[in-house]
Amino acid sequence: MFCKTLRPLAGALAMSSALAGVQAMADGHAIDLEGKTVEWIIPFSETGGSAKWANFYAPLLSEALPGNPTVVVTFMPGAGSTKGANHFQGLKYEDGTTIFGSSGSTQFPYLLSDPRVRYEYGDWNVVLASGTGGVSYLPADLAGRLGDGGDASPLAGEDFIYGSQGATRLDLVPLLAWEMLGLQVEPVFGIEGRGDGRLMFERGEANIDYQTSSSFLSGVTPLVEAGTAVPWFSFGSLDADGNIVRDPTFPDMPSFKEVCEATEGCATEGEQWDAWKAFFVAGFPAQKMVFLPAGAPDAAIATFTEAFEAVQARADFAEISEKRLGVYPQLTGAAAQTALDSATQVPQEAKDFVINWLSDRYGVVLK
Repeated sequence: MFCKTLRPLAGALAMSSALAGVQAMADGHAIDLEGKTVEWIIPFSETGGSAKWANFYAPLLSEALPGNPTVVVTFMPGAGSTKGANHFQGLKYEDGTTIFGSSGSTQFPYLLSDPRVRYEYGDWNVVLASGTGGVSYLPADLAGRLGDGGDASPLAGEDFIYGSQGATRLDLVPLLAWEMLGLQVEPVFGIEGRGDGRLMFERGEANIDYQTSSSFLSGVTPLVEAGTAVPWFSFGSLDADGNIVRDPTFPDMPSFKEVCEATEGCATEGEQWDAWKAFFVAGFPAQKMVFLPAGAPDAAIATFTEAFEAVQARADFAEISEKRLGVYPQLTGAAAQTALDSATQVPQEAKDFVINWLSDRYGVVLK
C-alpha cells in the first residue's frame, strides 16, 4: 500500500512557516522594487480560484515588498495552464518584476508527462505554497435524491454533464471520485478556468460541478444561498498521520471518504483509492504556489519570501484570508520547498493507474 509514503507531507504542512523562514538573506540585502511593476502571471482565466487567490494577495504583497511596487495580475489561459507555464519557463530572472502562480492543474500535466509540458519545476524558485480544498455540489433537485451520509446510489442512473479544463488537469480528482461513486459523468473539455465551469452550472448547461475553496466561497456561496446549488462533499484534508479528514474550512460538510464509505461499491482501500488519494495530495495541500523564474538570486528569493511572511503576520490576516481563501496552510521558506517536493512527486503505481484510466476512460494517451 503506497499510501504510507504520503504521511510525511501532512507533517510538513503542519509546520509553521515562521519556523521555516528562508535562510537566503545571509548578505543582509534585499532587492528594491520602488517605482516598478511586478507582473504576477496566472495561467488561467480571470474567473477561477487561482484568480481569486492572486487578486487577494496582490495588494497585500505590494504593501509588503520593499519600495511598494504595483503588483498586477496578468491572465494567460490556454491548454489547461501549460501555455502560461511554458511561457514562464522561457523567462530568465531580470529584476524581480515577474512571478508565476501555478495550480494543481499545472502540476498534474507535469506529473503525467503530458507532451505539451515544456516546463520544469526544478528550475523555478518557490516563495509561497498555499493549501486549499475542493467542494463538489449539485442542483437542488438532484441533491434531494442523495441517500444517508451523501450516499450516491440513488443517482447512479442519472446522466451528468461537467465543464472541465481537461482530463489531465486537477479535474481528474473529481472525475475519478465521481466514477468511484458510480456516477455517469460526461465532461465537456476545453474550458479555461473553473469559474467557466461554474457559469455552465449556473446556465443549466452542466448539472454537477466542483470548485476549489476560494472559488466556492466567493462564487458558489451565493448560489447556495439562492437555493440553486447544494454542497455535497469536500475532498477533505489531511491530518498529521496522512489520513483524510474533514476540511477545516467546511467542517459541517462530509469528506469524499465519508461519502465513499456511505455508497455501496465505493472502496476506501485498494489501487483505485490509493491513486485518487495520491493525486488529491499532489493537487490540494500545496495546490497553489508562487515562483520566481530560473536564475533568481538569493536576495530576490529572500525578499519575496519575507514579504509573504509579513503579509501573514498582519493582525487581520487570519480574518481576511478565511473569508477569501479558507482555513489552510500558507507556507514559505523550507516548508514551501517541502510542499513543492510533495506536490511534484507521486508514487509510480498511482501514475500508472491514472495513465491507464485516462486512456481507457477518455482516450487520452500520454506517451
